[in-house]
Amino acid sequence: MKHFKYSLLLLISLLTFGCEEVVDVDLNTAPPKLVIEASINWVRNTPGNIQAVKLSTTTNYFADEVPPVTDAIVTITNSEGTIFTFTQLDEPGLYICADFVPVVNETYTLVVVYDGETYTSTERLLATPEVIRVEQRNDGGVLGEDVEVKFFFNDIPNETNFYFLGIFDPYKVIPEYGVLEDRFFEDNEMFGLYFSEDLVAGDTLTFTMNGVSQNYFNYLNILLAQTGSNAGPFSTPTSTVRGNIVNQTNFDNFALGYFRLSQTEINEYIIE
Repeated sequence: MKHFKYSLLLLISLLTFGCEEVVDVDLNTAPPKLVIEASINWVRNTPGNIQAVKLSTTTNYFADEVPPVTDAIVTITNSEGTIFTFTQLDEPGLYICADFVPVVNETYTLVVVYDGETYTSTERLLATPEVIRVEQRNDGGVLGEDVEVKFFFNDIPNETNFYFLGIFDPYKVIPEYGVLEDRFFEDNEMFGLYFSEDLVAGDTLTFTMNGVSQNYFNYLNILLAQTGSNAGPFSTPTSTVRGNIVNQTNFDNFALGYFRLSQTEINEYIIE
């Protein structure tokens, strides 16, 4: 028995002190690309006048910080020619507009001028349904031991719809996201489903929903599949996923990110 203990201690020592050598991995570094985070979310029952666009560039894999872009010109223009200017204030790379006017079904064009090149994208601000009721059961999941919550809403009638859903769980650092289409539920009641073994009475679960285009639905489907359902849509993808922003100056030097506009439904539910 003593011989076994000494052998085990020797093995632990080898594992502990035999792995101290630092291995440098030589990775290829591509030229930095502009990253445009331009999600215009008009939260229901708010003016929606304060909106933000965040700009950064890609960097090497082992970098500790994401480089912000601080010298760009950012505007969004509606179909009537009204220009909404986004200005960088306190946070580097974060451009704020305080007088944006959101209108459902209005068309908007994003223009970003950076490093002598012009990036543009045109999208429509889409409607989003309201949550009409929430149901909870405490025998959900595969083993019937999870708290299961359903957020019900009515599909927008007489059109094909796509939805971007988010769940903010108090026990998870990163929200969980998903996309939903009305292919089999058109003009009917639909729901977003979430279940967890950690939730207890008194916890607050926050559900968000945005109406999105089919192109954004496809884009996010690919992004979520690459990052994994538990990693969130902003983890490092295994390959480049191109959005809808076009470089008008140099087509091949495309920007990463997506320009999207929609109403935002937010529903907070307290677990019973």
